[in-house]
Amino acid sequence: MTAEAPRGQAGIEVDLEGAALLTNPLLNKGTAFNDDERTTFALHGLLPPHVGTLDNQLTRRLQAVRKFDRDLDRYVFLRGLQDANETLFYALLTRNLGEMLPLVYTPTVGQGCQEFSNYWHYPRGLFLSWPHRDRIADILAHPRFDRIEAIVVSDGERILGLGDQGAGGMGIPIGKLSLYTACAGFHPATTLPILLDTGTDNRERLADPVYIGWRHERVRGADYDAFIEQFVTAVERRWPHVLLQWEDFARANAGRILECYRDRLCTFNDDIQGTAAVAAGTLLAATRVTGTVLRDQTFVLFGAGTAGCGIGHLLLKLMIDDGVPEAAARRRFFAVDRDGLLVEGMADLQPFQLPFVQPSPAVAGWSRSRPDRIDLLDVVKNARPTVLIGVSGQPGMFTEDVARTMASAVERPVIFPLSNPVSRSEATPADLLRWTNGRALIGTGSPFPPVEIDGKQFTVDQTNNAYIFPGVGLGVLAVKARRVSDDMFVAAAKALAGVSQALRNADANLLPPVHDLRSVAITVAAAVARQARTEGLCDAFDDSALEGLIAQKMWEPIYRPYYRKGRGS
Repeated sequence: MTAEAPRGQAGIEVDLEGAALLTNPLLNKGTAFNDDERTTFALHGLLPPHVGTLDNQLTRRLQAVRKFDRDLDRYVFLRGLQDANETLFYALLTRNLGEMLPLVYTPTVGQGCQEFSNYWHYPRGLFLSWPHRDRIADILAHPRFDRIEAIVVSDGERILGLGDQGAGGMGIPIGKLSLYTACAGFHPATTLPILLDTGTDNRERLADPVYIGWRHERVRGADYDAFIEQFVTAVERRWPHVLLQWEDFARANAGRILECYRDRLCTFNDDIQGTAAVAAGTLLAATRVTGTVLRDQTFVLFGAGTAGCGIGHLLLKLMIDDGVPEAAARRRFFAVDRDGLLVEGMADLQPFQLPFVQPSPAVAGWSRSRPDRIDLLDVVKNARPTVLIGVSGQPGMFTEDVARTMASAVERPVIFPLSNPVSRSEATPADLLRWTNGRALIGTGSPFPPVEIDGKQFTVDQTNNAYIFPGVGLGVLAVKARRVSDDMFVAAAKALAGVSQALRNADANLLPPVHDLRSVAITVAAAVARQARTEGLCDAFDDSALEGLIAQKMWEPIYRPYYRKGRGS
């Protein structure tokens, strides 16, 4: 057992020694153990004689990362570093966020999930499987989890745009929590990634002899719901005040799980609410560049699942809050799914899609390419949207015809191909800028290199949820909020728009650079905390105390002196 010393004290109390200390990723310092520590903790001979520093180690690891030819190899190397020395891993991330973010999360994490069984070697997080469902409470009860404050959970069924990855979906909770620590300073000992293994319908995974998950088709229906209830009940009892984030659940489950539990736990779904907030925040920044206002926009949501409709719901709320009557605001949204534009009378409409269903008379006179459906290009031609948002997971769907048609009616079209990973993006920024003569304002879900059009270089905004969820979580934990509300995400979106570089320079990027994500998280956290206070979801606090409350929750990845438990510092 170990215990971190209270803030302000010199070191950390440790009761491990030798190999047990060197193989504990939360405590291992590698060659940075000084000579006295090596004596105290029986490390002489287990380490080479060189006594290094964190900076020495960072230089060596950064060189190693850069020597690999493939991002997947870099991802595997970094995961191994995390499992060996978390302080070094997070120091590497926080000091090199722009370079490391694409390696530990999108887009590389997608391939990491696909290959997860090939590289798994260390028991990070929890796999809670259907066959062991009756043991969930006992598993969570272990003292090693006493400090947990934040959980990210997935069932692996809808990993980015790649679909069902089964137990390989564990890469997503691990990656998300890595960003919570790197961007918002969560102590890694307080975070827990969880994969709910209810099987997989991915035939490739089931046939893979090294697949590490439960080799069975997915459990569905009432049995699945009972499993989720069993999990939530166990979490609720174990950690009454924990922050629980749902990730990459299938469309049929994501929204209804959130609605079922949002009033029981401090919980949110990042695919629905985080994606909505970062899209809304980026869009609010874009309106400053275009010289327009949100209430005057016309939206096309390409991909009318939980993510697309989540974006729509937040934008709809912002328009209504801005004074647009709800009925009129709804008519400004055109949601396109696999069967085309959502129109009254279509079969299998989901409850979350209903606010974005167009009345049949409103589209009766539209020209269309097919009599039986209204496709994306038809919508762009007839609705003349100012904003096009893609969360379909369908690559290449923002075609040249779509982009040129949109740009012919709008001076500065706003186009966000947000699907991850890069292979699933609806379009590339280079194509969109070329097709719109450099006039489009673009945000992408995955990182893309800068684009040069007619001698002018464009740096592409990565409209990544990392701009939102770390700050939301930080604000929630800093003031001990009891619930996560939709208005907290509205506050987060507005806070993100408020730090846009475009506020000072219309030619600048809509979002701050990725290396500023830590300061963005602090700004978002403050807005979320104040919103929690406004809604009565936390105890009262003074604004003068808020900076300190946030700072108290933020861990810095630095080496601290160790002393033997019971001997003092």
